[in-house]
Amino acid sequence: MAVVPSSPVRLTQTDLESIIQLALDEARSRGAAQAEAAVSQDTGLSVGVRLGEVETLEHQRDRSMGITVYFDQRKGSASTADFSLEAVRATVAKACSIARFTAEDACSGLADLGLMAVAPPDLDLAHPWDLSADAAIEIAKACEAAALGVDPRINNSEGASVATHRGLHVYGNSHGFVGGYPTTSHTLSCVVLAGTGEDMQRDYWYTSSRDWRDLESGEAVGRESARRTLARLGPRKLTTRRAPILFVPEIARGLIGHFIAAIRGSSQYRESSFLLGAAGRRVFPPGFSIGERPHIPKAMASAPFDEEGVATRDRELVADGVLTGYVLSSYSARKLGLHTTGNAGGSHNLLVAPTVAGGLDTLLGRLHTGLVVTELMGQGVNTVTGDYSRGAAGFWVENGVMQYPVAEITIAGNLAEMLAGIVAVGSDIDARGGVRVGSILLDEMTIAGE
Repeated sequence: MAVVPSSPVRLTQTDLESIIQLALDEARSRGAAQAEAAVSQDTGLSVGVRLGEVETLEHQRDRSMGITVYFDQRKGSASTADFSLEAVRATVAKACSIARFTAEDACSGLADLGLMAVAPPDLDLAHPWDLSADAAIEIAKACEAAALGVDPRINNSEGASVATHRGLHVYGNSHGFVGGYPTTSHTLSCVVLAGTGEDMQRDYWYTSSRDWRDLESGEAVGRESARRTLARLGPRKLTTRRAPILFVPEIARGLIGHFIAAIRGSSQYRESSFLLGAAGRRVFPPGFSIGERPHIPKAMASAPFDEEGVATRDRELVADGVLTGYVLSSYSARKLGLHTTGNAGGSHNLLVAPTVAGGLDTLLGRLHTGLVVTELMGQGVNTVTGDYSRGAAGFWVENGVMQYPVAEITIAGNLAEMLAGIVAVGSDIDARGGVRVGSILLDEMTIAGE
């Protein structure tokens, strides 16, 4: 195989497939009953600018190969960044050696042959950006300058950054499956500060996309980061109370993420979830639904197959408030006596359906008097017990109108009660990540303040 470890040439998918085939052949020759291998190469450029000066400039070029072998019910894994013939063979040998020392596990092994993806769809996930370092620096500078020029009170900056990433990942196993696809991701962000002394506030904004042509302009990102920062000036504290809570979309995404963590197969078979055995039960209010849509073109979490080669499919994860199933790989499914859901490596584009027509403004009317949360701090989330307590900032609302910013508070509750207490989901959907959701209004939480 004519691949030199130090070669600067970007390898093709055919090149990566040949590396996988070599690894699988080597595993077979060493007596492995089953084997699977994954090869990836990633390149990227990231630039950070602060107060008009370049702070960081990084070029990324990474590649790796991982091999897992199965000898009956024993498993061994090894990896390398060296794609030479000798290194690949040595890595397979190491994996086979490791397997001799591992315990037997009846649930280990490849996903079932009949589940492998056949003719996986092209999801349009790769849009390389031919961006030079100089051009990236100019975009970042323009973004930060736009933010600093909004208002004299914007008097400092944590910087603007531009990042572009390109990856190619190929997976194959001894069932005969080999598949891969290229991906790209691009991001532009800005963080600025305003005010003086104890009334120094900061906020940010960002845009991200598979296709660089779909990004917001640097100037628009800068202006939005400035607007958000100015809105936070002069915050007040609240006295301790219970009140309705409204999560803006970028915060609501995290709430759904905690739910997903609780229904992962690993959390279920380890019995470390506040939603243990919850499949078939009502977890959300009637009318609430979450669908998984793996094949949305250009979406950040789209995938034609999962990390085991299993074909991904649309499904309804929550229907009318009822949890229909878990997020499973083949291993976690076997541990639970179930079938894989094609989620080895995670979920693929979760769409939370709006329950009202309208976004934040509409939900402010439903909130009437309560707290809009725009920032969360700390890691006080326990997905085993459901206990939830995090520092927060946002805006106090009375009669459906934002009155003033608030800071130095904590919001607390229990995740099971929070999910069941969702009053409404807005249509102001944030599509920048793998969870697409609008603003979420909760009936009540504890606000700890003065």
